[in-house]
Amino acid sequence: MGKKQRDCVTCGAPVGYLDRQHCCLCWRSLKEQAAKQICPACGKDRVLEADTGRCIICSRVCERCGHPVRVAGTRLCRGCRVLAEREAAKTLCPRCGRPGILREATGWCGSCSRPRLQKQPPRACRECGELRRHAGLGLCSPCWQRHPGRPFIRGENLRDRLADPPRWLHEFVSHVAARHCVGRACNFITELGRLLEDGHSNSPQALLERSRRPGRSMGTFARTLEDFFTTHGLALPTDQAERLAAGRRKRRVNAVPEPLRPAVAAFDTSRMRAQDRARRAGTRPRSNLTLEAALATMRDLAVFLADQRGKGDWALVDVHDVEAFLATLPNGRKRRLTVLRQFFGFARAQHLVLVDPTRGLAAKEANGYRGRTLTLDQQRDLFRRWTCDNAVHPHEALLGMLALLHGASSAEVRMLQVSDIDAAARTVRLGKRPHPVPLDPASWAVLQRCLAHRAGWTTQNPHVMVTKGTKVGRSPASTAYLSHVLDDCGYPPRMIRGTRLVELVNTLDPKLVAAAFGMDPQAALIYLADHIDEGRLPPSESSRK
Repeated sequence: MGKKQRDCVTCGAPVGYLDRQHCCLCWRSLKEQAAKQICPACGKDRVLEADTGRCIICSRVCERCGHPVRVAGTRLCRGCRVLAEREAAKTLCPRCGRPGILREATGWCGSCSRPRLQKQPPRACRECGELRRHAGLGLCSPCWQRHPGRPFIRGENLRDRLADPPRWLHEFVSHVAARHCVGRACNFITELGRLLEDGHSNSPQALLERSRRPGRSMGTFARTLEDFFTTHGLALPTDQAERLAAGRRKRRVNAVPEPLRPAVAAFDTSRMRAQDRARRAGTRPRSNLTLEAALATMRDLAVFLADQRGKGDWALVDVHDVEAFLATLPNGRKRRLTVLRQFFGFARAQHLVLVDPTRGLAAKEANGYRGRTLTLDQQRDLFRRWTCDNAVHPHEALLGMLALLHGASSAEVRMLQVSDIDAAARTVRLGKRPHPVPLDPASWAVLQRCLAHRAGWTTQNPHVMVTKGTKVGRSPASTAYLSHVLDDCGYPPRMIRGTRLVELVNTLDPKLVAAAFGMDPQAALIYLADHIDEGRLPPSESSRK
């Protein structure tokens, strides 16, 4: 090094070169730092290898698994090296032919050298007497699967396993054992144990909420828990019906074209608020079915306006558009016009439209009964079918006979319970009728047949009509099931009931019919026909001659 020229700008040491600003040590450090880059594997500032693009440490990787190898000159990591040593020590077993470490005592691998557990010899089952291996309690596997004590045994095991078992556990076991088969009852108890041991709250309401499955169906287990908790007063019912109704309304709103959708969504929100206010005030709120039917009408109108009339704004709708839409379904004109008046009244109050296009429109239909009725021969054929043919389903015979002879609606038959039947007087209570309805011998025989069919389900459902889906609960049969019960006979329930009401109103006093059926007098007058029975007219002059 020559004579000191200046001090190093980094460390202050003497610099002996005229063209440098750093000493020799700092100059060497700068050259080394310029050759380093960030390693993409470890993220450190290192000199990267040209072939791998990583530092020298990260470039050494295992040939098998690709993990880093810290020791230079080795091709395998520690784990793969141990596995390789174990595999090298293995030889083929002369018994099973698989590689393994042979034992000196047997000359076989470990699996072949271990003594096998001997199965118990088959014994005669104490239930069926077959010579089979036992599964428990001296029973073979098929008999053990059907043993009625399995749910109670599983319930006792669950009680012993829990640190703080609920007091209603034994009652729940008895509840599911009496309503379900043995296998499903055991599955329910297992599901309950999973919920009780998941670390969350074990209150009945919290268990019921956690047991619900996502989607349109809450699941059989959740419905069983809801039935048990609500029956014993331990929890409130779930809002499953409201969730399903909200999903149906949402699907109808989403089917509306995009430009017209916000107004329909706001209309649905306002009607839901009105339903909530009516429910809290104790008045008669609109049912979910009414709200969904209104949204379906608005959906059809919006699709009609977008596709047929080419309009994407409610303010452009005029009376001609509404008339054209109502003409597409003439039989539903009155019902559709009522919904359109409600919507456009809401839209005008919200300043969505300036003029109500439905203001000057009229329904233009009479209030009389326009439904079809059965002829006398058709009624005789149905009577013979439901009283003489044993192949007819008891539910079809019951609904048909009560509608044909007693004018019962599907809702009245659907809600009919066993407690509404008076066997001594042979009467039943139908719906909101003020007095019990006496049954004729044919109707009583059909009712007894339906009760015998119900007894075959071994159910505790209080309703007379019990289906496969309602036998384990307490809810009535679904409305959809009642609407298809009479499909085999070829006539809908409304047509059969309308035939009976038309005959009664035209042969008796409409006020008496309304009082007997619990109807409004104005509703009974709808069935009054506009013709005169020729047998009640006085003889004419030509007939006298």
